[in-house]
Amino acid sequence: MARHKRMGWHGRVLAAALGVTAAAVAASMWTVQAAPADAAQPRARASAPAAGAQDRTVAKVAAEIVHASDRGDRGVNITIDDGPDPTWTPQVLRLLKDEGVKATFCMVGTQARAYPDLVKDVVADGHRLCNHTVSHDTTMDTKSEAYQSQQILDAERMITEASGGVRPQYYRAPGGAFTPYSRQLAASRGMRPLGWNVDSKDFERPGVDTMVATVKTEIPEGPTVLFHDAGGDRSQTVAALREVLPWLRQQGYVFGFPVR
Repeated sequence: MARHKRMGWHGRVLAAALGVTAAAVAASMWTVQAAPADAAQPRARASAPAAGAQDRTVAKVAAEIVHASDRGDRGVNITIDDGPDPTWTPQVLRLLKDEGVKATFCMVGTQARAYPDLVKDVVADGHRLCNHTVSHDTTMDTKSEAYQSQQILDAERMITEASGGVRPQYYRAPGGAFTPYSRQLAASRGMRPLGWNVDSKDFERPGVDTMVATVKTEIPEGPTVLFHDAGGDRSQTVAALREVLPWLRQQGYVFGFPVR
């Protein structure tokens, strides 16, 4: 699974909050539309139960990374990463509604906290939530268990609070940087680790035709398709989805969610 490489953002703020060097943060983070200043700083300590703690309200799920669709062999899972974003998420939501498609939105904790109304809109439209960590650190697999715990549990809290109480059902490590510990921790909190099979590469903005061709070529390899609604100009993503979704339906695919 290929890693995404993105430029850094708010490096000094996150370094101070997380106790790492600004250079290390800058090397591993990505660029998004600036959120309000009070939304950029994750709490240094997670308020959700620590790893291994008992929570009778949470049903554990499998810790293996899932790619399969709950709609069977002809199912397709549309997944949207890195938001919510005030410019692009509403456009993606309108398009999905027009096409009658439900998707899984993998949200960054600080973005969810900055734009809670958008999180609620995602839930209201019948889509599912996925935990994409507090700050989208693509080097999660090189960090301590304490750091991984903070990133996952704080993001779970941020997304749940922003949604009005709806918990994320999946966990996707930024850039695919899963570890055995992070998978087990997420699963213990009821969040199934979520991978992908088809990377549209929309974060590189290669052109709409290239993105559409990538999905058409790679969809036989597996059902879970990766797009983004934040991290830069996503006009190509919206245009590609407008072509890809009806094409998939014409090919006999049905839209579903990743297996839980």
